[in-house]
Amino acid sequence: MTGYFSSPFPRRASVGVDVGGVIVGGGAPVVVQSMTNTDTADVDQTVAQVAALHRAGSEIVRITVDRDESAAAVPAIRDRLARLGINVPLVGDFHYIGHKLLADHPACAEALAKYRINPGNVGFKDKKDRQFAAIVEMAIKYDKPVRIGVNWGSLDQELLTRLMDENQAQGFPLTAQEVTREAIVQSAILSAEMAEEIGLGRDKIILSAKVSGVQDLIAVYTELATRSNHALHLGLTEAGMGTKGIVASSAAMGILLQQGIGDT
Repeated sequence: MTGYFSSPFPRRASVGVDVGGVIVGGGAPVVVQSMTNTDTADVDQTVAQVAALHRAGSEIVRITVDRDESAAAVPAIRDRLARLGINVPLVGDFHYIGHKLLADHPACAEALAKYRINPGNVGFKDKKDRQFAAIVEMAIKYDKPVRIGVNWGSLDQELLTRLMDENQAQGFPLTAQEVTREAIVQSAILSAEMAEEIGLGRDKIILSAKVSGVQDLIAVYTELATRSNHALHLGLTEAGMGTKGIVASSAAMGILLQQGIGDT
């Protein structure tokens, strides 16, 4: 059979990012990654789960780094995995105090292959930009890429409020849902621009913008794909457990990937 189904959309062009030897974007095959649900401070359990995820096909694994004990455990996790012959890149998922943890635990900063930053919970008010910049500067120091991961549940409220106010002043305002989508896209793009202004190369930046609705996710990533050439990390947040979560994630990912959008 010829026609539409035999001619998929061309893959969106993006800047490739090296994550611990795994290339994300830049025309490389779509990378599969996952996240542990262990207490990262528990080295044994975290190593076991990372190993299991790697055996199941995960090419990159994200771990939570939320406190000193977790940060201190990262080098031991990395070393234990290496002794097992597992060289899967580890990504540190930071919230609120990532700037402090990276500064206080240089071995952790070195052992991680990538840092994940959420612009919505990196800090508040005047601290937000300073703490975001501090993490970016650590990424530059250790030559690590970052994922700027916007999440609708922790969206930058200052940005959202400003866009809502601007929208109300228009003669034909957008819906609240449409404004929220725009705020998510702007948060990702503006944060990437800030990171580049600080000195982080575009080949060190991956973007994500996770929402919980399938249609919202498709709309947000379509906009991101149009307005930037950063590598894109796909994911549906709060998709749910069991069949519901599998169906929702599969539907969203399938549509975006068929359109050539998404690098991991």
